[in-house]
Amino acid sequence: MSFKDQIFIVIPAYNESKVVASVIDELNENGYSNVIVVDDGSSDSTYKALLGRNVTVLRHMLNRGKGAAVKTGIEAAKRMGAQIVITFDADGQHDPKDIAGMIELLHKGSDVVLGKRDFSSKKIPYFKRLGNRLGNMLTWMVYGLWVQDSQSGLRAYSNRALDLIQTSTDRYEYDSEVIREIARNNLKWIEYPMHVRYTKYSQEKLNKQSAMGGLKTAIRMILSN
Repeated sequence: MSFKDQIFIVIPAYNESKVVASVIDELNENGYSNVIVVDDGSSDSTYKALLGRNVTVLRHMLNRGKGAAVKTGIEAAKRMGAQIVITFDADGQHDPKDIAGMIELLHKGSDVVLGKRDFSSKKIPYFKRLGNRLGNMLTWMVYGLWVQDSQSGLRAYSNRALDLIQTSTDRYEYDSEVIREIARNNLKWIEYPMHVRYTKYSQEKLNKQSAMGGLKTAIRMILSN
């Protein structure tokens, strides 16, 4: 087995039938063939959109949340021999070209590489910038580690990190809980400046995090700590 065969991309997907196939195709075109998509109880045709493509598809019969989908995907990747796992969003916001740079940082000794958006860019919607500031502050207050993009879905994990990180939450608070695990296990981490592509689709989709959802996420973070 070559080293590239040990790199797995894990994608949580909920009602992403319009774009998820193109996300898989772009990853394959950039040389990533080990792709796992976890269809998290979608009510649309997300599962059908993936049939026949070069991807492993897992399904939750009920919508359990982003965190649960990521955990299902990571466990599957580990069972399939993964030494590195990259988590990647299903809505087309992430650029596969960022993956190589993140893997290089793992090779240089980092256990976790956190994708970091440039929030000084006017291309990023205001509500995203505000939500990031609040999320970063809450993550620091609850878990004691300051990062610049606590809610980024683009992350790279070494085999050591995959073995040590233990999370219990299932929804959007999962991203922040990983930060807690980095601190708790003294993992070596670094942030990586990533590209982000906000499209009309990604801004208008119904299943993105809302203000009320953000409040619920904050409450669950506090209660689970």
